[in-house]
Amino acid sequence: MTNPHPAGVVDRVEYDVERGKIREFARATFITDPVHTDPTAARDAGFGDVPATLTHTVVAGHQRDQRAFVDALGLALERVVVGSVTWTYLRPLTAGDHVVGTRRVVDDVQREGKRGGTMRLVTLETEYVDANGEPVVRLEEVLIERGEQR
Repeated sequence: MTNPHPAGVVDRVEYDVERGKIREFARATFITDPVHTDPTAARDAGFGDVPATLTHTVVAGHQRDQRAFVDALGLALERVVVGSVTWTYLRPLTAGDHVVGTRRVVDDVQREGKRGGTMRLVTLETEYVDANGEPVVRLEEVLIERGEQR
């Protein structure tokens, strides 16, 4: 399948990494390490401020128009599941960072399903850069659209 998006870009998002959101994510994911909630503990551990939890970039979903994104890819939302998500950190995100994420389609293929029908696998990569334009996090996600059963 040909990617209909120029240079594969499907959307961009930007947001500030906030201490309160870091605290919420730590609590929601049962992370008890005080570096994520206590600035003194974070500085004692060598961070400039409290570091974000490893899955923190999912807050970008609250800044995006997810329905428009799915529609732009031509996916049937009711048949889509997330196959995998991988984060690669080039440095820790910390409170006070401002990041811009550009999401691109890097692969879009159809495969025969095990139970008949086809599956569409769309691989996306989001590169987050900081206020200086330096890459800080790369996120790869694979969306699977289940085909119609025969």
